[in-house]
Amino acid sequence: MQTAAEIVGMEHFLGHVPYELSGGQKQKVALAGVIHDQVSILIFDEPLASLDPKAGMSAVNLIDKIHKQNKTVIIIEHRLEDVLYRDVDRIILLNEGRIVFDGTPDAISSSDLLKKYGIREPLYISAIKNSGCVINEAGHPSSIFDMDLSTFEDKLRIHQAIELKKYIPEMGEEIIDVNHVSFAYDNELVVKDISFKIYKGEKVAFVGKNGAGKSTMAKLLCGIVRPKDGTISIREKNYLTYSIKEIGEKIGFVMQNPNQMLVKDIIKDEIEMALILRNKSTQEIDEIVENSLKMCGLYSMRNWPVMVVSYGQLKRITIAAMLALQPEVIILDEPTAGQDYYHYTEIMNFLDELNKQYGITIIFITHDMHLAIEYTDRAIVFADGEKIADDSVFKVLSNDDIIKRANLKQTSLYTLASRLKIDPELYIQHFIEYERMVKSHE
Repeated sequence: MQTAAEIVGMEHFLGHVPYELSGGQKQKVALAGVIHDQVSILIFDEPLASLDPKAGMSAVNLIDKIHKQNKTVIIIEHRLEDVLYRDVDRIILLNEGRIVFDGTPDAISSSDLLKKYGIREPLYISAIKNSGCVINEAGHPSSIFDMDLSTFEDKLRIHQAIELKKYIPEMGEEIIDVNHVSFAYDNELVVKDISFKIYKGEKVAFVGKNGAGKSTMAKLLCGIVRPKDGTISIREKNYLTYSIKEIGEKIGFVMQNPNQMLVKDIIKDEIEMALILRNKSTQEIDEIVENSLKMCGLYSMRNWPVMVVSYGQLKRITIAAMLALQPEVIILDEPTAGQDYYHYTEIMNFLDELNKQYGITIIFITHDMHLAIEYTDRAIVFADGEKIADDSVFKVLSNDDIIKRANLKQTSLYTLASRLKIDPELYIQHFIEYERMVKSHE
């Protein structure tokens, strides 16, 4: 048991009960639980879900180590780029119950099958394709470390030289001011002297290692727990004067698992429940519920049973329930965990539209650096209860010290830029700006 716990970095938590652990820490415990079982075939279902990027690398290393002990390993995973961090023999791609591809990682990496069937391409593959290059299976495209870039270098550098409009996010007035906030569980500080501001219309990512304080900070913002030291202000008013109910009307929190938030059987009943508890009139409830359902594309399904809709639609229901309270800020915990690229894109585009069309400020708690790159303006980075960075995503992901302290990992864009001898910060920024430009024209 001790050895298994040490392999996944949980040796100091053996005396803890499960509910005290973060989602990522629970995932590590689950991985440790199979290490000492004497079995010949191991199936890992979404083993990287909820793990910070470095822990994800450790998990892949661990699985690779298990495989080398003469075990057959099957990994079910949407985060293909992270799995390909180590060698994989075969990739089987399924669609609607049928096998649509069964072959080598190089073969699928050089094809268009990933996008066609709703799996996100590795970032470096997208970057190479953006420059107009045709990827050949023989160049070992499944590994950014070993891929032959010689035929792509000129086009990649020419593409990098294209001047693009610098993206400047539109920010409104200050909504939240976190000022030197600390918080402790059982006298153990888990949030230490943190300060930052959140502005209207922003899209902000909370990133960092498992147990770094991200979820606790979200609970602090929602008033579920209150600061030990320091202050949190909403619209320049100390929120200690507000009840949790009142804060919930200003800052909504959407949990990672929508099933933990849904209590009614019918979609419309779920959306209107909080309004009924607040003694709103029938007319007011009907108007607000209709508006919230339409904002989330659920109005035609308003009388459907909750149990018959998809996982992505369940996410929308929880968001619609929050929107019914008309908050200025919505916090979402791992909104895309365990979803394929199609549903990932569907939810993120929907949230992007809420932000643009209604000016709702969105905070993502996430380990998904792809999400941060594609959909946020700014990243606040946590490590060991401290805020260690508050900057644009491309600056955070090109800073070696921040990456190391926060258990992040160099994206494949960083590795690609380094191999091309291009400044990684400028390369990642250019990639983000190009992707935004393409998206705006779709």
